[in-house]
Amino acid sequence: MPDLKLGKLPDRTPVKLSITITPDLQTALQDYATVYAATYGVEEPVAELVPAMLAAFLESDRGFAKSRKVTEG
Repeated sequence: MPDLKLGKLPDRTPVKLSITITPDLQTALQDYATVYAATYGVEEPVAELVPAMLAAFLESDRGFAKSRKVTEG
């Protein structure tokens, strides 16, 4: 086998997750989608924004990242 710089890609199969949220959170998410559309000129449904929002939150949580390194390594 050739020695490639790029390793085998990780599993990218989407996982569907269903959650129940409060009406206040639904309103806030819809408001966020409205501000997003006004900012970028592109309307995105809340369902498309939430995964990116969660990923950004997890990436910015230093305590989580530090804890995760300890448990992984």
